[in-house]
Amino acid sequence: MNNRWLIFFQLLLLLIPLQGLANVWSDIKTPYSVLNVKSAVAASVTDIESESLAIGSYANGCLAGADALPLAGEGYQVIRTSRNRYYGHPELIHFVEEFARKLNKSGSDDLLVADLSMPRGGNFVAGHASHQIGLDVDIWFRQAAKLQTLEQRESPQELSLVDNNSFAVNDSWQAVHGEMIRLAAESPQVARVFVNPAIKQKLCEQIQAHSASSNNNWLSKVRPWWGHKIHMHVRLSCSEGDKLCQNQNPPVSGTGCEELSWWKQQILQPKKSAQTSKDKKKEPKPVKVKPEQCAQLLTL
Repeated sequence: MNNRWLIFFQLLLLLIPLQGLANVWSDIKTPYSVLNVKSAVAASVTDIESESLAIGSYANGCLAGADALPLAGEGYQVIRTSRNRYYGHPELIHFVEEFARKLNKSGSDDLLVADLSMPRGGNFVAGHASHQIGLDVDIWFRQAAKLQTLEQRESPQELSLVDNNSFAVNDSWQAVHGEMIRLAAESPQVARVFVNPAIKQKLCEQIQAHSASSNNNWLSKVRPWWGHKIHMHVRLSCSEGDKLCQNQNPPVSGTGCEELSWWKQQILQPKKSAQTSKDKKKEPKPVKVKPEQCAQLLTL
């Protein structure tokens, strides 16, 4: 593609709403070749050494030079493979493999690994706002004692750890779930671990009961968020020196347990009627414009 057409294509992409691009990103079935990474994005950024780049922010970006997570490995199995969402930045792939190996050696069954990113990142048609730059992964709380069939992995049985009628975990909670979350949050690579607020409450109760024990700073990375009853969402920080990747601000220091009263109120307060919600006018969401380097990743 000559420069004139490339510039035109880039300008066109900047004018198209994000929703209009969703199918474009999900229709691409292969990563952007590492051979093209530097020529594709380095023109506007100097001193790029990596051949894999997370471009933009977690909820608005793309991924060059992705690796595919093998569909089964030591201590893990990938589920819902037909979605083609098992690609990530090489550092994420390495993290998942090492994380699964550590848990497996400690006696854990196989982890069920769900969505990472699509081959070139970008926004999904549905399911996530984030997972766009290859640094996010969903790991289910249900584990597998043996290798699942492809059919079982395509339609896995969910395991919710949260009691829907109270701000608490249910009887499915086991020590291994807390160990999964702690081990992920203690990793220097990890920026955040998203879990249901009731799960964070359980972790806070556990450290309060053993206050004389060791450093609990890892808990600041464990962030309460809606849903997340059946899985934890692990997010890595941008690679060092990756100038095109946008980190979030780090969580405030401390355990974050004091935030949970707000979450409890939000979750347990009476739900508004459907009619009241319907009568409220929804303000249109602002259109997100992807980084200009992402346009090149859609051209090959």
